[in-house]
Amino acid sequence: MGRYLIKGGKPLYGEIHIQGAKNSVLPIFAAALLTEEKVTITNCPMLTDVENMAEILRSLGATATISDGVAEIKAEQVASYEIPACLAKEIRSSIFLLGSVLARKGKAKVAYPGGCNIGLRPIDIHLKALKEMGVKVEEKEGYILCDAQEVEATAITLDYPSVGATENVMLLASLTEGTTTIANAAQEPEIEDLEQFINAMGGKVSGAGTPFIKIKGVKSLVGAEFRTMGDRIVAGTYLIGAALCGGELTLKGVNPEHLLSLNGKLSKGSCKVVSKNDIIHITASGKVEALDDVVTQPYPGFPTDLQAQICVLASVAKGSSLVVENIFETRFKHLPELIKMGARVKLKDRVAVFNGVDDLYGAEVNSYDLRGGAAMVLAGLRAKGTTIVNDSHYVERGYEDIVRDLTGVGADIKKI
Repeated sequence: MGRYLIKGGKPLYGEIHIQGAKNSVLPIFAAALLTEEKVTITNCPMLTDVENMAEILRSLGATATISDGVAEIKAEQVASYEIPACLAKEIRSSIFLLGSVLARKGKAKVAYPGGCNIGLRPIDIHLKALKEMGVKVEEKEGYILCDAQEVEATAITLDYPSVGATENVMLLASLTEGTTTIANAAQEPEIEDLEQFINAMGGKVSGAGTPFIKIKGVKSLVGAEFRTMGDRIVAGTYLIGAALCGGELTLKGVNPEHLLSLNGKLSKGSCKVVSKNDIIHITASGKVEALDDVVTQPYPGFPTDLQAQICVLASVAKGSSLVVENIFETRFKHLPELIKMGARVKLKDRVAVFNGVDDLYGAEVNSYDLRGGAAMVLAGLRAKGTTIVNDSHYVERGYEDIVRDLTGVGADIKKI
């Protein structure tokens, strides 16, 4: 499956252009099903998850090509309403297709989605929201069967600000006559990107980025060209890498406002973070001060997708640091691997308490999920000696070319 070989202890200097956002482009691919005309998506990250989503679109009857950061999708014919189980089990984001397939076909059949094993990630919030719009839902033999023949616009209040549920309602409501509203909507920047894409196709969505979204349904949508936002999680990973290793990094192509919860913590330590337009510059000594408590929350709180990476920083921070995971119940699988490298941490339920050590030491460690794998790469960059990170395919689900990016700024890392 591939491994990373890392020789640690090198500071990071230089510039990285941040790839397009995985968590933005996947629901945008789903939204491409809402029109019969061609859509072009630029700044599209070249990831295994993106290619898997494209393959699902092809299985439904659409054409989808991805080359050199440009995706072209045309869903003139959507021949099927069934998302194949073998593909759905590869990617969590297949669930986003429920809303768009229902909008185009009036019914949908999908297997329970797969992806990284970081917790239960129940989809009951998705299904409840769809039911409130009049969708009939039946769960049978591992499949979700939906019928939208009686769908209608309505006012929905989510029990939890679920990103996927918010996006599914936006997709279905875009082609549903009348006005649908979502209260307690998720506020992630990727939802704003989806709103902008739907509106570029002629949709009428407003309020994304706030807890209240309004969607006025239209009869049809048209083709469009759209540029995906920069990936805030990839950028955050590299910022933490600079804080760990020391040096100076300039990240281009990402909105600094999307990383305020991280940059605030880095700036209170030994790092200097300066932002302007779509550029973030970090200067770091590599000597990590104690972190303020890190508590993962829905946006604009600290992102769960950066929890594993900041755990590495906490492991070498002076004194004690506390990391609390509020989103996913099994997202600390990277901690035993960090302990192999010399970290001192105690875990109880969803709370990890770190007593910072002066150094980590190279070891052979495993990736168990996307962000945990990225965290182990960061640990290897900081560690003395040589680190081998197994199962690189997890990392490749979300990082276009982490070896290219890191070697370009002075790291000693290669894939073997």
